[in-house]
Amino acid sequence: MKDFLSIQNVDSIADLVQLALDVKKQPLAYKNRGMGKTLGLVFFNPSLRTRMSSQKAAYNLGMNVIVMNINSDGWALEWEDGTVMDEGSQEHIKEAAGVLSQYCDIIGVRSFPSLKSRCDDYSEKVIRSFKKHASKPIISLESATRHPLQGFTDLVTILERSVNKLPRVVLTWAPHPKVLPQAVANSFVTWMKAGGVLLSIANPPGFDLDPELTKGVEIYHDQAAAFKNADYVYAKNWSSYENYGMATNEHHDWIVNTSKMDLTNNGKFMHCLPVRRNVVVEDTVLDSSTSLVLEQANNRTYTAQAVLIKLLAHA
Repeated sequence: MKDFLSIQNVDSIADLVQLALDVKKQPLAYKNRGMGKTLGLVFFNPSLRTRMSSQKAAYNLGMNVIVMNINSDGWALEWEDGTVMDEGSQEHIKEAAGVLSQYCDIIGVRSFPSLKSRCDDYSEKVIRSFKKHASKPIISLESATRHPLQGFTDLVTILERSVNKLPRVVLTWAPHPKVLPQAVANSFVTWMKAGGVLLSIANPPGFDLDPELTKGVEIYHDQAAAFKNADYVYAKNWSSYENYGMATNEHHDWIVNTSKMDLTNNGKFMHCLPVRRNVVVEDTVLDSSTSLVLEQANNRTYTAQAVLIKLLAHA
């Protein structure tokens, strides 16, 4: 594996899942694997779990870590070739990625979409530019349309708890006061499909995800019907794909609550965090024994460590 930008970069899903589970049992068994190597983490947007789990994963491998918040600490970057840089941007991605490649052995990049142009966001300009101009392996720490580390973690969390069982998993849209990207939902769908679980999606009309990604997945516009006999319920808001970036002040009744979870097969609740309590999910669910959100967050370290182990072979 030379980069980790999406699930398409993974040679064997089963092998990577097993490596993460092995790492979880003995996190320091690979403590010399990254000795003398440096992980650079470049953030264009806020992060708690991704930032800290990636750092901890690197330290568990003996790596050095350099973290930079580009929007507050760095120069404004230019992305287009041939541009006359006589206005706002001070540094071109060619030089920035080239310099980072000299300082770092692996580069992690996190950026969000504008949610104004589907064409622009789905072109993945930021992560694609780093891939083009850097000479070292790139990890997506979340991009405009994908969050592969989160999707990988979610699959590991489910498979670890579902030994000898084919779990029924529901990805449900949930209310939110802000316009949110589709990255987590997109990656969840792709990793679940590759992981062989029984996946279905529940969302209000007008909020279907990219039909190319959801091909073959049963989609419900009735949340209660989707929840029936589910083993796992994964809640996440996303803005409209069809009417790109459109949010809604309606559908507050799509909140996940106890009465809906009672429709499941003693189902477990999942969310990538951060989560808005009593908007996305009620306290009674989030604070119950059915909630796996802290377990998911904990697994982020081991999945990041597994990815770094694979990439270090090419660093």
